[in-house]
Amino acid sequence: MARTGDSEATRRIDWRAGAWTHPPVATRRTHDGALLVTAVEGSDAWRHTAYGFVHDSEHALVVPFEHDSAMEVEFGTPLTTQFDQAGIFVRASDEHWVKAGIEFADGVPAIGAVVTHGRSDWSATPAPEWLDRRVTFRVSWAGDALTVRARVEDAAWQLVRLLPLDARRGVTAGPFLCAPTRGGLEVPFYDWRVGAPDASLH
Repeated sequence: MARTGDSEATRRIDWRAGAWTHPPVATRRTHDGALLVTAVEGSDAWRHTAYGFVHDSEHALVVPFEHDSAMEVEFGTPLTTQFDQAGIFVRASDEHWVKAGIEFADGVPAIGAVVTHGRSDWSATPAPEWLDRRVTFRVSWAGDALTVRARVEDAAWQLVRLLPLDARRGVTAGPFLCAPTRGGLEVPFYDWRVGAPDASLH
């Protein structure tokens, strides 16, 4: 896990350490330690904005997320159907959470984030070259801010979102996936790490 311009030691999180916010259809370990997760058809996370509904059925494998730390999730992107999504989920409460990752929308995978404070927003940037690649999303929590970064394979980190996160306790985070419009989505999660927060916002 790299800080902005620095090298920082990290600790790998065992898949068994996490608890699911909502159980998936199935999970299985591969010989090289990856976790394959199959989503429930119709699973999603969203609150109110534009659509008028609340979806609270995402599959997020979470552990406590401490202030002044960072977490990374590395995963594959076999996303082919509208709103297939995977990435990292940060949860402070039922009405305060963040999901950031790759979401397949209108035929193109996009680097996206949904920030929810009672109501959800959504930002997305098309990234067709990230399809079927290993992607890492990183959340760094320091002060009153959560910084979200992402990269494909060993490319440079790019900023996805900077947002306020004022909670000091009870926050959890970890890998997530959703399949709002179909069954059978299986996503490989390759690694899950925690370490020091970023040294700067840029």
